[in-house]
Amino acid sequence: MALAARLRMPGPGYLEHLAMIHGWLRPRAYVEIGVASGNSIGLAGPATRAIGVDPAPEIGWPLPPNTTVFSQTSDDFFATHDLRGLLGGLPVDLAFIDGMHLFEFALRDFINLEKYCDPGATILFDDCCPFDRRSAERERTTQFWTGDVWRIIPALRKYRPELHLRTITTAPSGLCVLRGLDPGSRVLEDNFAAIVREFIALDYAEFDSRRNEYLNPCPNEPERVRQIVLS
Repeated sequence: MALAARLRMPGPGYLEHLAMIHGWLRPRAYVEIGVASGNSIGLAGPATRAIGVDPAPEIGWPLPPNTTVFSQTSDDFFATHDLRGLLGGLPVDLAFIDGMHLFEFALRDFINLEKYCDPGATILFDDCCPFDRRSAERERTTQFWTGDVWRIIPALRKYRPELHLRTITTAPSGLCVLRGLDPGSRVLEDNFAAIVREFIALDYAEFDSRRNEYLNPCPNEPERVRQIVLS
């Protein structure tokens, strides 16, 4: 399945794009939800204060200086820590959400992160370009699994239409770029339960039929991506 995704979305992979985005933005503060083996958080520059959150990280190599990983679920992390304090008072300039592959978790991660972001910050989402229905279901039955993170896209389109949303068509499952953030917005938080009910009911076929409309795809070309993240 991963090979088929690379054939469908040729060009640089998502880690290559993440490395380029770090280089272009040079964030003062970076937060990553879902660290796993550390391949992505390891791309943070030496001058970047980086915070990673993962309930079971499996990092077997030294991470960059100024990088700290918290072995917690993201919900527990935000409930027990002051992110701004951990970052030395800095707002978040860049964040990458690749945590639990379920819609409501992804939505909560976005809500919790946006509060700490600079208005000019960038939030990236993995797993927004599902390959097919089976790998996009809430219950995992395949090795390659994106879950229903894809629901975050139509939800943000409806409830936060002012966000600048583009999706890089990069393997294995796309990389959504969100800009135009509003740290003071409470729309998603105040309507969380209703949003979850509404979009859990959205059938995959409906999303797939409007995929380009929802995702606003960006070609998998570094120069096009650079223009998006620096705009």
